[in-house]
Amino acid sequence: MRIAQIPPLAESVPPKLYGGTERVVSWLSEELIALGHEVTLFASGDSVTSGELVPIIPRAIRLGRPRPEPFPVYAAQLGAVAKVAEEFDVLHCHIDWIHLPLLARLSVPHLTTIHNRLDTPDLPPVIRQFPEAPLISISDHHRTPLPSANWLGTVYHGMPAGLLKPSYEPGGYLAFVGRLTKEKGPEAAIRIARAVDMELRMAAKIPRSETQYYKERLQPLVDGANIKLVGELNDSAKGDLLRGACALLFPIDWPEPFGLVMIEAMACGTPVIAYRRGSVPEVVDDGVTGFVVENEDEAIAAVKRIGELDRRIVRATFEKRFTARRMAEDYLRYYKLLLRDETRRNLAPVRMFNAI
Repeated sequence: MRIAQIPPLAESVPPKLYGGTERVVSWLSEELIALGHEVTLFASGDSVTSGELVPIIPRAIRLGRPRPEPFPVYAAQLGAVAKVAEEFDVLHCHIDWIHLPLLARLSVPHLTTIHNRLDTPDLPPVIRQFPEAPLISISDHHRTPLPSANWLGTVYHGMPAGLLKPSYEPGGYLAFVGRLTKEKGPEAAIRIARAVDMELRMAAKIPRSETQYYKERLQPLVDGANIKLVGELNDSAKGDLLRGACALLFPIDWPEPFGLVMIEAMACGTPVIAYRRGSVPEVVDDGVTGFVVENEDEAIAAVKRIGELDRRIVRATFEKRFTARRMAEDYLRYYKLLLRDETRRNLAPVRMFNAI
C-alpha cells in the first residue's frame, strides 16, 4: 500500500525533544514500512525516515531561526500533497482540521487522526462543515465533544517495543513528565511528593506562554533537593528517568486525549498514578499498571501502595496493548476500509459548503 503521512511541522519527525504527535507519526511510519508498505512523509527537512521524505521546510518550525510563520508553511505542505495525491492509496493526516477543505475536494481516500483536544468553541463548527471526513480518535473519551462526527474508530497510540528498556527494581523517587502548564498538574505533583516525603524529578518543557505561571507558581517550589527540575529530555534520558522512578505522577486537570508519557512509563515497567480525567481510565488498568484516582488524597494513598504492583506485569501489559506494531495494524484495517468501493463512493468531492 502507498501511504502518505502528513504530520505537523512544529517539530521534526521524530522530534529532537518534546513533540508527542510527531513522535507517534514516526513510530507509525517506521512500523508500516517494516510491514512492507511504502510510506512518504511530508515533513520538515530535519526529519528522519526509512521511507521517502518530502521536505517542506529545512527545519521544524520550533527550531527554525528565524522561526517561520506557520500559515505559509502549512500552505506549502498542502500544496505539495495536492500535487501528488493521486499517487497514493491513502492520505493520513495529523494536522487537525486545516487540510479538510482541500481533501474534501479530492477523490483520494483519506483519514485524519485528531491528536489535540476537541472541547474548544471554534472546532465543532469547522468539523461540522465536513460531515463525511473520516476521523480517528486516540481514545474513546477524546471524541465526546463531537459525537456526531464521522468517527471511523479509536486507535490508541503505540511505541516500539524495544525503544525503552524496563527495570523491575522498585525505584527510588517519583517522576513527572510533561509541559509545565496548570492543566498538567505540576503543582499537585509537588504537593503529593511532599506529602509522602519523596523526591520528585520533573522533566518538563516550559512553553513561552507559561513562563509567568512557572516563575510565580512553580519556581519557588523547585528547591533542587527534594523537588528537582531536570529540563526537557531526549528519549534516552527520559527512559533513564522513568526506569528509576517508583511511579509516574499524572495529576492532570483537563480532558487528556491520550497521554503518551503514561505508556512510556509502562514500557519502563513503571506504574502510573493518574487522575480520572479524559483518556486515563482507558490507558491505565487500575490496580494493574497503576492507580486511577480522583484527587490528591487518593494519589497520596496510591503512592503508599505502589509496592503492591508488579513491574513485570506493567511491562507485559504495555507489550500487549501499546506497541507500535499493534497501532500500525489497527490503522491498516482502517486504510483498507477506506479502499472498499462503497467507502470510496462516500468520499466523492464535496461541491458546496455552508458558511460557518
